[in-house]
Amino acid sequence: MAARATATVLAGARVVLPTGVVENGRVVVEGTRIAGAADPGTPVRDLSGHWIVPGFVDIHNHGGGGASFTSGTAEDVLKGVDTHRRHGTTTLVASTVTASMDFLTRRAGMLSELVEQGDLAGIHFEGPFISPCRKGAHSEALLLDPDPAEVRKLVDAARGTARMITLATELPGGIDSVRMLAEQGVIAAIGHTDASYEQTAEAIEAGATVATHLFNAMPGLAHRAPGPIAALLEDERVTVELINDGVHLHPAALELAFHSAGAGRVAFITDAMDAAGFGDGRYELGPLEVEVKDGVARLVEGGSIAGSTLTLDTAFRRAVTVDRLPVEDVVRAISANPARLLGAYDRIGSLEPTKDADLVVLDSDFVLQGVMRRGEWIVEPKGA
Repeated sequence: MAARATATVLAGARVVLPTGVVENGRVVVEGTRIAGAADPGTPVRDLSGHWIVPGFVDIHNHGGGGASFTSGTAEDVLKGVDTHRRHGTTTLVASTVTASMDFLTRRAGMLSELVEQGDLAGIHFEGPFISPCRKGAHSEALLLDPDPAEVRKLVDAARGTARMITLATELPGGIDSVRMLAEQGVIAAIGHTDASYEQTAEAIEAGATVATHLFNAMPGLAHRAPGPIAALLEDERVTVELINDGVHLHPAALELAFHSAGAGRVAFITDAMDAAGFGDGRYELGPLEVEVKDGVARLVEGGSIAGSTLTLDTAFRRAVTVDRLPVEDVVRAISANPARLLGAYDRIGSLEPTKDADLVVLDSDFVLQGVMRRGEWIVEPKGA
């Protein structure tokens, strides 16, 4: 008979469950998973005065710790993953930026190996199928129309690990590409788009289900030309990504998104680049040079915002302490909703028996104190 996995009880904290907050709660960890109950004599760790929330899930992340997911080696990618894990992100999708198709297909092969090893949860391709009018920090010379055959090359190169592709669906081939991605089980995300309200609605009807960093890199909301924002917020089939760093969004825009879409349709992302968890300085984002000053990343040429230096523990704390959102809603946006998008909610995204023991410990001020991934402490709480 196999030996039973080592177990421990995390007790005394406020625990955020799908049903709400449990005061003086308990989370039983057995091996790599959450258990329903503990045997008598199981060691107990007192986390009184803390919060325990599910591990964070980031579906849009370009790098961190000085490492780029677009251009770094496999070791660099793992360094970036580790940086974000130490900030609570226990599940991470690696995002690329616009590059040549030849480069991106090779990149997909390397990243897919890390997905197969369990280090990444998938690949997100942001570009090259985006609008030159809303390119942001992407090289205009490398942009392409979303011809389904070209889009399919990235899907095939990823060998079943492509989770999401961002498209400007108003471009030639955009709607057909959305339909193809839906058939392949890959999320079609609308972003870096100059689409009208009607064009966006058509793409949603064709199968697009995510808004890439809503409000950013798309036309603003206007009373006679509501554009993509209104269409994306109003449709219950769409999950909207939000970058809650205090730079990409005014607090009123974040409040509008939560009010219009509801907490069940928001996914907090970082859109992080190399400087996340690393510091100010000069960096490269694909072929473009970026300067990070006071934690804000901008292109050296043109000054466009170039991703973020955000980590999800900061996004969580800001959402509760600045935006005054209920903790339960923040947990949905930062864990449960993105887990569902990835089709992984049976394993991650909430603190329930049989799921992976992925969790974050926060103090009473919502500052990160501990991170556990699959039953192992990545950051162990001190003095608790």
